[in-house]
Amino acid sequence: MLQEPQIPESAQGPRVTPAAGRTAPTPRPVPGPRSAATPRPGRPVPGPARPTPPAQRAHSAPAPAPVAPTSAPSRPENRSAPQLQLIPAPAGGALDAAEEAVDLLLESGRAPGDILVLTTGEQHPWAAHELSFGDAAYWAQQDAGDDVFFADASAVDQAKPRPVVVVAVNGDAGDTVARALPVARDRAAALLIVCGDPQTINSALGAGV
Repeated sequence: MLQEPQIPESAQGPRVTPAAGRTAPTPRPVPGPRSAATPRPGRPVPGPARPTPPAQRAHSAPAPAPVAPTSAPSRPENRSAPQLQLIPAPAGGALDAAEEAVDLLLESGRAPGDILVLTTGEQHPWAAHELSFGDAAYWAQQDAGDDVFFADASAVDQAKPRPVVVVAVNGDAGDTVARALPVARDRAAALLIVCGDPQTINSALGAGV
C-alpha cells in the first residue's frame, strides 16, 4: 500500500490563529499633553483639603484681648508730662510771640487741628469775631478739630486736649494765669509753649519748671 508523503511543519504557511493562551499585543496609546489636573507619575492624586478637627477648629479663632480691670482704669492724667518751651515776651508782645510760634509749628508740618492757643488777657481777634456768632457755633469749631482754635484762658476748662497748647500771657497776671497754666499743661499732650514774663510763668507753674 502506498503512503501519502508527509509535509514537514516548517514548510507550512504562518498560522493565522494565535497559539492557545496568548493574546495579540494591544497597541500603546500615544501620550498627549498633561493637563493641570493630571498628576505627575509617582505623585498621589490631590484630593480635597482635610477638614480641621473639631477640637482644633474650636481654638482656631484668636483669643480676645484681655479687658483691663474696672478697678484700675487708665487715666490720661498719668501720662508723661508734655515738653515745655518758654518764650520770654512782655505782656504787650505775648500774643505776637504766640502767633509766631504757631506759624513755626505749621511750617514744621504740625497740623492746624493739633494746636490750641489760650490768651490770659485780651482775646485773640479770631476768637472775638467767632464769638459774635454765638457760643454754640464757636465751640463747634473746636469739636471739628480741623483748624487752630483760640480761646480765652478763663474758659480753659472747656478746652479739649490737643497735642500742642500755646499760652499767651498777655495780661491779667493774677489768678487767671495761676489757674490757667496748670490746666493748660494738662491739656497739652506733647508740647506746651508759654509766651510771657518768665518770672510770672515760673511762679504759676511751680519752681520745678
